[in-house]
Amino acid sequence: MSMKSELKRKSLHLTGLVVPIFYLLFGREATLTLVGTAFFLFVMLEPFRIIEELRDNIKRRLRIYVDDEVFERVEVLERHIDEITRSHERYRVAAHIYFAAASFVVVYFFSMEIAVGAITVATVGDALAAIVGKSRGRHRFPNGKSLEGSMAYLLSGLLILWPLVGFLPAIIGALSGTVVEFYGIPPNAKREDQLDDNFSNQLTIALVLYLLSLL
Repeated sequence: MSMKSELKRKSLHLTGLVVPIFYLLFGREATLTLVGTAFFLFVMLEPFRIIEELRDNIKRRLRIYVDDEVFERVEVLERHIDEITRSHERYRVAAHIYFAAASFVVVYFFSMEIAVGAITVATVGDALAAIVGKSRGRHRFPNGKSLEGSMAYLLSGLLILWPLVGFLPAIIGALSGTVVEFYGIPPNAKREDQLDDNFSNQLTIALVLYLLSLL
């Protein structure tokens, strides 16, 4: 994926920050409603993204009722979505569904500080790791990840978590997210056999922070 496409993808990815911001402004119950509704809509629309025949049928019917200008905008949007979709996602569940599912679990089961921290780190850290790794990554590992990208994740995670949970839990929480982002779950398996990192990162950070809070 080109740098331009990666920036588009991560710009869309950063809209996930709506969840922690919404939580801080409106509280737990409203956030669960927002994320649950988003998850439901994502799941309902997902077949139209994956199954080309369904999408083509919708487009043929749409052309009957809308003018050419609107139809052209729909096709432009479709091209943008295809451009930022990774090859392994084209015929599998997309990242935003995993993100919404993990966010719902994290908001439901964990405290506000942990939920806000875990979702924010998973969102910002993932975006920075990809952008820094792609643009500045000079020290590469066999899995394609870079030292520079991993450091961007770790440092951003520390800065986000520190005011929420304290310095030591922030270090451990950020490090746990960095390790999961680097290796995946299960570690070193083929990407198609791993949990989506939009799911695993949030839950790992939240669980680690929760266990640390019990000590």
